[in-house]
Amino acid sequence: MTTRKDIAERNDRTLLQAARDVLAEDGAHASVAAIATRAGVGIGSLYRRYKTKEELFQRLSLLSLDHWNEAAEQGLADSDPWAGLTAFIHSCVAFGQGTLAPVAGTIEVTQEMSAKARRGDELLDELVRRAHQAGVLRRDVTAVDISLLIEQFGRSPVVDQLRKQGRGDLLPAAAEARRRLIAIALDGLRPGHGPLPGSPPGEELFTGRWSSE
Repeated sequence: MTTRKDIAERNDRTLLQAARDVLAEDGAHASVAAIATRAGVGIGSLYRRYKTKEELFQRLSLLSLDHWNEAAEQGLADSDPWAGLTAFIHSCVAFGQGTLAPVAGTIEVTQEMSAKARRGDELLDELVRRAHQAGVLRRDVTAVDISLLIEQFGRSPVVDQLRKQGRGDLLPAAAEARRRLIAIALDGLRPGHGPLPGSPPGEELFTGRWSSE
């Protein structure tokens, strides 16, 4: 039996996908009206559920954090450190993790968001620690490197452009090219390569963007 809660959660997932798509095209200037249209819901019904644009994005951020944490927990449940780490990365990339980044600094970070983000940091740190300890992840790769990698591949400019152009004939080839690039990037995480340039990125690349001050 489908409950109201089930329907609300399904609608939120649809809104999240729509928000990711619209943000990929319009960035931080994405409008609630455009998101509602992409999701196939009326602007009135959306505002009955979320009073403001900020409230909508806060909810979508929580959904994104939930997925991150669930994917990390599943990765840690794998006895193979490399398989667990790469499964986490693949899951987050497929989900479009990081595509809400354009709203960073434009909304208030709630206590619930902060708590879930801290939990996500702890889980990723453990995934990276296990991989380092097992010798399957190059020593100079940090958790922030992994987070930034996921954000970079969370969307594909080529796929976004082809969708906007209505070029469905080229989408399979673009999706395959994206998978190849992800595989190349993951192979670069393995030991045996030359040193990475510069200093490891700091956590401020994430926390700094989300601060509205």
